Amino acid sequence: MTRLTKTKSVPEGKEGVYDHPFFRSLIRRSLRYLSSGYPVHYTGPSGVGKTTLALHVAKKRNRPVLMISGNEDLSNEDLIGAYKGYSRKKSDDNFIRTVRKIEEEVTESWVEGRLYEAVKNGYTVVYDEFTRSRPDTNNLFLSVIEEKLLPLYGAKRKESHIKVHPDFSIIFTSNPTEYVGIFETQDALLDRMITIPFHMMDKEAQVAVVRERTSMEESKAEKIVDLTEKVNGLCEEAHDGLSLRASIMIADILEKYDIPVDGKNEDFQNLVLDITYFTLNLCNEDTEDLQNKILDVCRNV
Repeated sequence: MTRLTKTKSVPEGKEGVYDHPFFRSLIRRSLRYLSSGYPVHYTGPSGVGKTTLALHVAKKRNRPVLMISGNEDLSNEDLIGAYKGYSRKKSDDNFIRTVRKIEEEVTESWVEGRLYEAVKNGYTVVYDEFTRSRPDTNNLFLSVIEEKLLPLYGAKRKESHIKVHPDFSIIFTSNPTEYVGIFETQDALLDRMITIPFHMMDKEAQVAVVRERTSMEESKAEKIVDLTEKVNGLCEEAHDGLSLRASIMIADILEKYDIPVDGKNEDFQNLVLDITYFTLNLCNEDTEDLQNKILDVCRNV
């Protein structure tokens, strides 16, 4: 569910894909919002690099980074903590030989939850795919963000809440609401964060990501991104089409097996069909001629 990553700065001039103007601007803006006390929310289709970027931005804050992965079973106990198990203390006093005094004390052991730990110590949290968690669990974040307090619901502790450390910050990521396993987010939570959609990524930024992930030369990466965009145009419902991940997968396999970026090459055609056909089949009612349409786009590369 969670992991704590060690803060490690990236040497100057070695930012890779994040040196691209699109990402430089996005990172700069995100750090401003976080430093001002506002959560940042990256949303967009799977495979566009939301989580990787969120971790990169989090590490730039030079605070310990804690990652929480959203899931249906995530509970308040996981986030806040709970009393788990018991600690036992026994004292045997036989100072006076004729008198023996034995005292035994049993107490419950408190185990801190991950959000409790982060809030108390001022970590930067990356809450990945938070919409996969139930809305009632995510209600905890309303008070954390707005009142800067973490309520200790059902924790059996004397205090009703703890104050949020001034260095605490949080980055949310999510997929579109139509994805399977996604819960609709309450408006009150969305209203408290700055949401940046990844649909705005331009062609140059996509090419930069493909090159970073696959080491493909720029001219070839441009052709792959163009190809994916044109094939996506065959999808009747644009929001359900191929993501940037399709371009990365195509480019990665082309590079590993030295397959030419050539629309007339059979291996190239089969690769594109294998990666794109299933997704396009889901967003098209008429699929009879779909394979030929994809091949037509391929042949123009």
